[in-house]
Amino acid sequence: MAPEIVGLIGVLILLGLTMIRMPIGLALGSVGIFGTWYLLGWDTMVFALADAPIAAMSNYTLSVLPLFILMGIVAARAGFASALYNAAFAFVGHRKGGLAISSIIACGGFGAVCGSSLATVATMSNVAVPSMLRYGYSPQLAAGSVATGATLAILIPPSLPMIIYAYLTEVSIGKLFAAGIVPGILGVILYAVTISIWTHFNPKAGAGGERINWLERFQSLKGIWAVVVLFVAVLGGIFAGIFSPTEGAAVGAFGAIFLGFISRSLTLRLLVQSISETVVLSSSILFIVIGVSLFNFFITGAMFPQALSAFLDHINLPPLVTLAGITLMLIILGCFLEVMAIIFVTTPILFPAMMALGYDPVWYGILTMMVVEIGAVTPPIGMNIFVIAKQLKDVSAKQVFQGIIPFLAADFVRLFIIIAFPGLVLWLPSLLF
Repeated sequence: MAPEIVGLIGVLILLGLTMIRMPIGLALGSVGIFGTWYLLGWDTMVFALADAPIAAMSNYTLSVLPLFILMGIVAARAGFASALYNAAFAFVGHRKGGLAISSIIACGGFGAVCGSSLATVATMSNVAVPSMLRYGYSPQLAAGSVATGATLAILIPPSLPMIIYAYLTEVSIGKLFAAGIVPGILGVILYAVTISIWTHFNPKAGAGGERINWLERFQSLKGIWAVVVLFVAVLGGIFAGIFSPTEGAAVGAFGAIFLGFISRSLTLRLLVQSISETVVLSSSILFIVIGVSLFNFFITGAMFPQALSAFLDHINLPPLVTLAGITLMLIILGCFLEVMAIIFVTTPILFPAMMALGYDPVWYGILTMMVVEIGAVTPPIGMNIFVIAKQLKDVSAKQVFQGIIPFLAADFVRLFIIIAFPGLVLWLPSLLF
């Protein structure tokens, strides 16, 4: 059997294992080990098993991962999300759909110090959704705005999926972080427009809250100083070249702890819990990284990426048509796989083919982040949806699914804009780097 066919069979087996909910790290490692053994023999498989995990874990890029995870967890436990929501509520909460727009803004702000969609939705669902329900918002709008707003954490730096993409492709983390800012802001704007249109045609879905005077509005900004300081210190330092992404992650983790203590919102017990949670989450991701290293050894031996590039070149479709097909495939995968699983499984295979077609690696990375954002709120998996439904007894998964449909339309509009105008993604990285 030709190596390329073996590689294709291995990819299909991997997708099948992940769809039946086998842990992604175990699925990647198993396919990699047995595929290498079948293709290259026992001795090569033993060599891969001994060498590939060590080489993967020695990658300097991964050093930022536990530090940014710690920063996000500490920020969540220190109550930064509540301060962001209260400040946004003070300025726009009195308008139709204002509380939902406040939730979107707060999700974007919290995502900028958290980096995790699941952490953002778990935090903001307890902060924002009960408040909207008290003001008579429909459960669909309340839950839908938080579920989709939380996906901004995937795009607005520092983003954990971006870090994984950078590790898999050796693309600059700093450039990826810079490239995600404009699409992230565009997402906030389009979500706010979606809410405005929704409440215009259905005012009962999101009546405005009480109007707050300007003095109280400016006073509410005092609560977000820690988030602003953290965001400016970390990303400003990285973009200005003061320190590397790893050093920025260390500054962010230390800064979150320090600001949490001086604001008296973080206790020693919460810090210990945050460190423990960081160790567990980091270990689970690094276990997946080991699985990826074994899977990549098999895929490289099967010459599958090269075969895919040759196939795309042979059928000679326009690059835009190929891009549309791959984007559609990723969206379909998002209906069944989690965000991290999509990135870990598809990036080593698709990235070489997309580079052969002449696409910019930073732009393609941002496009990938946007597509996996859609997967985070797409049935039947849609992890963000089930997190909200699990935490809030007054909102069902069906209501959340109904609520995200208008926001998915906004996501597709943004996807079209980024494909049509790639300069929106590449302008800031070219300016800063």
